[in-house]
Amino acid sequence: MHKPSALRNTIPDPVYLWIAVLIFASSSAVTRRITEIGAQNLIEGRNPISLCNVLFVGNLCALMVMLPLFGRAWQRQNLSRLSRRDWLGLGAIALFSGAIGPSLIFAALDNTTVTSVVLISRLEPPLILALSVLFLKVSVNLWTIAGSLLSFVGVAASVLLFQSEQMISVMGGMMQIGKGELQVAIAAVILAIAAIISKIQLQSVPLGIFNIFRTALGTIIFFVLALWLYGAEHFADVLQPIVWQWMLLYGILIVAVGQLCWFRGLRSATTAEITLANSLNPIAAIGFAYLILGEVPTMAQYIGGGIILMGLLLSAIGNIRHSNQANLAPTTTPEAMEIETGFRGV
Repeated sequence: MHKPSALRNTIPDPVYLWIAVLIFASSSAVTRRITEIGAQNLIEGRNPISLCNVLFVGNLCALMVMLPLFGRAWQRQNLSRLSRRDWLGLGAIALFSGAIGPSLIFAALDNTTVTSVVLISRLEPPLILALSVLFLKVSVNLWTIAGSLLSFVGVAASVLLFQSEQMISVMGGMMQIGKGELQVAIAAVILAIAAIISKIQLQSVPLGIFNIFRTALGTIIFFVLALWLYGAEHFADVLQPIVWQWMLLYGILIVAVGQLCWFRGLRSATTAEITLANSLNPIAAIGFAYLILGEVPTMAQYIGGGIILMGLLLSAIGNIRHSNQANLAPTTTPEAMEIETGFRGV
């Protein structure tokens, strides 16, 4: 009678952490592959699995999974404890990390390679670290600072050396950057801000309320924005069976299972384990881009990725040393904040 429960208890929490890392790392490549499947099954000349449909329907499918899992948190006593400031914070998180950030990432996937998206999104951890120092008064050591600066240099190298098909001028025409690369960079800034808002204002908000509210309101905001920008015809194929059959798989596996494994893994994970998992995420993501899409990194991406990898190594050393000295709780690290609130599929 108790064998299934006993079996679950024998699985170490770090295993869930690594499962989540692999799921999250595959998200961008899986998204691109699904849209390619849609392009092979056109409906009146339209791709039914457009990136907008992926984001909208994927969120709906994830929400259907989250409701029975997290719905218990939506009790009157829990809701009555939330202040007006909590609700405003939740709204800001939904806007930034539930709608605008993912929309920019999905738009970038349509304009550049998955490898570029993965590398440039590494702007998010240094930005979270800088904002944590400014607003949360988090103490950091020289190893962490050096690692963050090196990662920033690696991202800059990837952007400036990579030649995209869609280049746009920035800074008064002094330099050019790919359209997709710029979209990812802006998304990284937005998601970093969302992470800090989460830590400043939402400490007392139950996880179930946080996840469901962010997903639901983020979906509504995205839908309204898409209708305003593109018109109702943009969602003409949203009810097609091919969209829902892929999005049910995507929403359940990439979004819901990934988040559940991550939060389960965080329960007893050390700062060192969280740091290592987060550091290896981009490597796994580039590997999935090669395995799923056949993407081979360019020389610029090899150079930028190598510099980022060195930065991640320095940051990992710094975070582990800082944790050992201060005995920090796992979820107070910038790495945990990034993967809790940043873009992970939807």
